[in-house]
Amino acid sequence: MDRPPVVALDEVSKSFGAVRALSGVSLRLLPGEAHALLGENGAGKSTLIKTLAGVHRPDAGQVLVDGSARRFSGPADALAAGIAIIYQEPTLFGDLSVAENVFMGRQPLGFGRRIDVAEMHARTSELFSRLGVKLDPARPARGLSIADQQLVEIAKALSFDARVIVMDEPTAALSAHEVQRLFGVVQALRAQDAAVLFVSHRLGEVFELCQRATVLRDGEFVWSGELTDETPDSLVRRMVGRELSALFPKQDTTAGDVLLSVQRLTREGVFTDVSFDVRAGEIVALSGLVGAGRSEVARAIFGIDRPDAGSVHVDGRRLKYGSPTAAMAAGIGFVPEDRRQQGLVMDASIERNTALASLGRLSTFGLLRRRSERALAQDWAVKLRLKFSKLSDPVGVLSGGNQQKVVLAKWLARNPSVLIVDEPTRGIDVGTKAEVHRLLSELAGQGVAVLMISSELPEVLGMADRVLVMHEGRLVEELSRAEATEERVAMAAAGQAVAP
Repeated sequence: MDRPPVVALDEVSKSFGAVRALSGVSLRLLPGEAHALLGENGAGKSTLIKTLAGVHRPDAGQVLVDGSARRFSGPADALAAGIAIIYQEPTLFGDLSVAENVFMGRQPLGFGRRIDVAEMHARTSELFSRLGVKLDPARPARGLSIADQQLVEIAKALSFDARVIVMDEPTAALSAHEVQRLFGVVQALRAQDAAVLFVSHRLGEVFELCQRATVLRDGEFVWSGELTDETPDSLVRRMVGRELSALFPKQDTTAGDVLLSVQRLTREGVFTDVSFDVRAGEIVALSGLVGAGRSEVARAIFGIDRPDAGSVHVDGRRLKYGSPTAAMAAGIGFVPEDRRQQGLVMDASIERNTALASLGRLSTFGLLRRRSERALAQDWAVKLRLKFSKLSDPVGVLSGGNQQKVVLAKWLARNPSVLIVDEPTRGIDVGTKAEVHRLLSELAGQGVAVLMISSELPEVLGMADRVLVMHEGRLVEELSRAEATEERVAMAAAGQAVAP
């Protein structure tokens, strides 16, 4: 490709205090290309994106637009230059319509300088048509799926004549169908000569969508080039700077006694008649499409949601309905799907978050022993190879992968006999994924019963001793490790049987 870049970073550096987030990083985005930005958590991807978006100003180096150096005063300045960022979780005004969100502050005016609603709807529909999708411009933004919210943000970017669209982990919360629709939108953008910078940890998606990639490691530029001669393994080596001995280091174990028994669990309108066992030393995967009821079953087992019928037994003892306290006392740990909203107190310290599930045994007469809290956090930080500056720092300053380690530490500190992990590696880099997989395998080797919910089929097939598949709130298939294939799991999740 010999076309000049529409946007480029030239030897950009950025520091925050004593921490150097970017060090001499260069990037070229060509018209009509989908370009992947890769690296582990903490590699500098977010800082690079925010530098492009005008949120951060580089300490050294420059941002070039059509070959001319630009120094953005803020995000509005970057957007005026044609650079738009689509964040993982869009922020729309729920009480306004789709069209009003697209043209916020720029609504077309008609007679008497009143907002021309018909014209605004027509322009919005035309933007969606350019993207190859249909979305009602009059619909309120409240209640839109994450996928549809992203489409609104992309249409808004096009309304500003954006020529560079940065997508930050856009597929993390999307179903397989929604991912394919988004990929169609990216192809439509490329056909209009827009450059798309695609940030993702999912290498399969990177190879399906992108033509070129840039890899960062520890804030430094590592590599940039065509993907045609690359493999997932070669990109992983570039990202982590080492060989990963195994992304799925599942140890072979002999299953012991039943530790978790779920019998005919039902929550009306959500899931029906769900029954399964998990034995000591087993990793059992609960698979299925988004909305199949997997997370809801996990929440009911842990007592967050109250089921209408059925029972949960831990080591032969029946659990009280709707009581997380009873579940914890019985030896269950629960790593939820959304670590930021459900698993952590983001403003609290790393040490406090680590100790949250163990405050009872760390207290005397109701007073927390701070030294014991610090020792507990330090111990688990070492065991889980946590990357941090100070244990007293807010957990929110950690990368996504290290935040997930803190959630795991919180529950492992209680020595659970049953551990439920919901999307344990969502949104974390490949190196940390391997560490989480190793940890789960070691726990199973120590006799813990692990129930793992995952939307990633390679993870399901690579880690599970057995795979349970849900479809529309019902358990429809159980497969051994030997029987489980991507086709059988995917077809069962879609409600279609496949001959073994």
